[in-house]
Amino acid sequence: MPADEAAAPPAAPDDLRAPGGARNLHVVQLLLGLAGAVVVVAGLRAFSSTIGPAFLALVLVLVVHPLHPWLCRHRVPGWASTVAVVVVLYALVLGLAAAVAWSLVQLAMLLPQYTGRYFELQGQAMDLLARVGVSPAQVSQALASVDPSRLFGLAQTVLAQLSSGLTAFAFLLLLLFFLALDAAVFPKLLAQASWRHRDLVSALSAFAFGTRRFLLVTTVFGAVVAAIDVGILYWLAVPLPLVWGLLAFLTNYIANIGFVLGLVPPALLALLANGPASALLVVVSYTVVNVVIQGLLQPKIVGNAVGLSATLTFLSVIFWGWALGSLGALLAVPLSLLIRAVLVDADPSARWLLPIISGNPRGVRRRGARLGRTGAAGATVAPPPEPEGPPPPPPPLASSSPE
Repeated sequence: MPADEAAAPPAAPDDLRAPGGARNLHVVQLLLGLAGAVVVVAGLRAFSSTIGPAFLALVLVLVVHPLHPWLCRHRVPGWASTVAVVVVLYALVLGLAAAVAWSLVQLAMLLPQYTGRYFELQGQAMDLLARVGVSPAQVSQALASVDPSRLFGLAQTVLAQLSSGLTAFAFLLLLLFFLALDAAVFPKLLAQASWRHRDLVSALSAFAFGTRRFLLVTTVFGAVVAAIDVGILYWLAVPLPLVWGLLAFLTNYIANIGFVLGLVPPALLALLANGPASALLVVVSYTVVNVVIQGLLQPKIVGNAVGLSATLTFLSVIFWGWALGSLGALLAVPLSLLIRAVLVDADPSARWLLPIISGNPRGVRRRGARLGRTGAAGATVAPPPEPEGPPPPPPPLASSSPE
């Protein structure tokens, strides 16, 4: 036996040079990543009442912030541009809150008028069940099994949700103010960090651009769908058409399942007010509008703007709705874009996942080639040269006061 072979120590089982060592390391990394994901999701669930409004404030600031540089380019002072951004943000939030409150008041005033009609429809439903073999005694027994005390518990839950919603709304207004102030100088601070973390800065810029484009396209299509739905409801003489138009506009931001959420309430009210034929016409009309606009046109444009496949978009709505509640479902696409930017776009070794995420290999391949070279506004960012010695010190930070 040669001396060098006799002196060579046996390979340890966990040595990466041993057969299967690299595979075992990958398994350990996968398990650690899954454990970390479970911890993160548990934290999201625990702090959903804070994380949801905070991310909503961030998205609103991202949408309105381009107004600040536009005003500065037109010789408006920096402080006046910041005030304009704050005013626009508050106008959007307060206007939407007022519209929702008005809708709830209108609905609460209208529903008691259809109490008699409700019991009439209930009697007709019981007659129909009796014809198919379900006796009225069985239906009465099922209704009697409902515990009235649960209604009191439901009322308490609604009041608690209302109180929590008011607290979250106040938190949103306060956070919007501070984010709007910081947004004036944040692009400069982000540019300071690009010399060391170019991929991450480019990914975050792409996230901001994609979020703005998604919200712009969704808002335009939501307004078109809401206008058509209001016209249909006026034609069918369904009460509160403006309320249901607002509902259709808001649920348009919820991908895939928003159509159903916007359809059920007006269909039920049409049933109470005008009968089954009117409710059926509402369902058919909404379905045609959804198939043509939200099913054929909007996904093509939104899909190109977002870069998420239809399946992943649907699953993101389910997941974020479970993790963060109604705000999570409403902001599912921007949240998924942020996760993709941090975990995939910012990591060159993980960009092989982009074709799977988007379902459009050619488009993602081009986008992946651009990533890290173009910012959110399309400006070319030259890659930093490879340093021959120690990295140079970062450039001095810009002033934190708005110009």
